[in-house]
Amino acid sequence: MATNAEKAQLLSQLHAAPEILRVVNVWDAVSARAIGALPETRALATAGHSIAATFGYPDGEVPREVMLDMVGRIVAAAGDLPVSTDLDAGYGDPGDTARRAIGVGVVGANIEDRLQPLEDAVAAVRAVVAAGEAEGVPFVLNARTDAFVRGGGRPVEASIADAVERGRAYLDAGADIVFVPGILDADVTRRLVEGIGERKISVIGLPGALTAAEYEALGVARISYGPMTQRVALTALQDLAAALYDAGAIPATTRALN
Repeated sequence: MATNAEKAQLLSQLHAAPEILRVVNVWDAVSARAIGALPETRALATAGHSIAATFGYPDGEVPREVMLDMVGRIVAAAGDLPVSTDLDAGYGDPGDTARRAIGVGVVGANIEDRLQPLEDAVAAVRAVVAAGEAEGVPFVLNARTDAFVRGGGRPVEASIADAVERGRAYLDAGADIVFVPGILDADVTRRLVEGIGERKISVIGLPGALTAAEYEALGVARISYGPMTQRVALTALQDLAAALYDAGAIPATTRALN
């Protein structure tokens, strides 16, 4: 069994590799096992939105203890795969939250800035990095800037400049890469990579966004899918239920994944 430090080193190496790291987000133990069983899977990432929905909470409002308990179950199901988790904005104490996440086996995380003042956001990044150092784990921080998703109606130029300034500051404070969620076209992505660094940008795959291969060609390090994976699974479940109500049958191709 790989140690947490070894898993963290592997995750960092996957970010730096020429190939974009594709992480298919999971939200519980069985989804982790299903995705982890695929030979293409190199790492797992949790979706905070999906974990919150699993327990009936709005996004960002799941209690820390509930989230960490589920993340620990996901880590146990993941085996030797490194697991990165969504820590929202740090639950009021990013350093302690990261320490507790490391305690359940997590080796990396997202933490969002919610466009708080840059000095405060940088302090949160430093606290998470310091927690990893104190625990003996080279914790892989995917520092998230909400420059686009919380930028309101400001011009795209302002969001790009804000993301670049924040991204550089987070890297300087010890973050591994910078997560810039939003539907980013090729021009915006290219400018973010130029401003923050090649293989230093993490994006989210959303309807209307570029493909993973297109982002890879632009120098992006990682793509994840947030709540989209759970939405696809729930869509399939609801469609199946509708078919069953209409005298349907369970498809013969159904695999025993649970």
